[in-house]
Amino acid sequence: MFGMRCEVETIELPGQQVHEGRVFPLALACRSPEATLAEVSDWLTAQRAQLLDLAAAHGAILFRGFPVRTADDFDAFIAALQLANFPYEESLSNAVRVVRTPRVFTANEAPPSVVIYLHHEMAQTPIYPSRLLFFCEQPAATGGATPLCRSDVLWQRLQQAEPAFAQACREKGLRYTNVMPAENDPTSGMGRSWQSTLRARTREEAERRLASLGYSWEWLPGGELRATTPVLPAVRKLPDGRETFFNQLIAAFQGWKDSRNDPSRAITFGDGTPLDRAAVDHATQIAESLTFDIPWQQGDVALVDNFVTMHGRRTFTGTRKVLASLIALDA
Repeated sequence: MFGMRCEVETIELPGQQVHEGRVFPLALACRSPEATLAEVSDWLTAQRAQLLDLAAAHGAILFRGFPVRTADDFDAFIAALQLANFPYEESLSNAVRVVRTPRVFTANEAPPSVVIYLHHEMAQTPIYPSRLLFFCEQPAATGGATPLCRSDVLWQRLQQAEPAFAQACREKGLRYTNVMPAENDPTSGMGRSWQSTLRARTREEAERRLASLGYSWEWLPGGELRATTPVLPAVRKLPDGRETFFNQLIAAFQGWKDSRNDPSRAITFGDGTPLDRAAVDHATQIAESLTFDIPWQQGDVALVDNFVTMHGRRTFTGTRKVLASLIALDA
């Protein structure tokens, strides 16, 4: 992979995994210290199709040593890939984030002590991105890795380990319930207000949006809103025939806990029956065994295929600045 004054080569990362002959994640390093962002952008545009194919095949790509130093640089990096933007404001993400550019926002404003469990981005909603990009503006003093897990491999192993549970997930689908606050709550990993989430100024506007998406809902004291999704699939089939465990089951069951939300009530099968806690715990253990933690260095960029790979966030100390961007489905 070469471009004008932009030499790129594959590198190894400690702890990289191999699935079906492919490393996970793929890691690419820029070996041209004099390369400018404009030259890198030209390289990205020229290699766009190949990079997207590699991300789908490997699950994720880590770019290291590229001249990306600021949120604006990251925005330019994304623009060079010519991918359709999915603005945070238009998403149903339940995370509180701070917008930095039209394409770029903070990954999650939850406190450092909050674990964000493995999930596919917004798979708990009917509207989700196809890909994600992350940028390390400043790594944490300790911890703060972004764990990645190949969901297709997880699904294969889950079917072998918990066949009845896996079949129920496939056949019944899942429903998620989330209590949204009246105002953003940055102390929670899922503290985005219903006004922001639904782009609604009034209860009537919120109800119209929920109805259009097939949700059911209940208004609670203090202006909070409990919303339950329609039945959503737990498994996704990819164009190449692979199946992935595309959902937020682990995150919802293990991590949707704050002053408003109880994980035991956050998720059910599509028919309303409860999940088998032991089976979910087993799925979580399998996922953890398949997880690779991105060892963030300043300037790193990661491209994650949201249909193939789950992600999360480890706890950390110090200041951690990891920015994110979402790519729309038609990209």
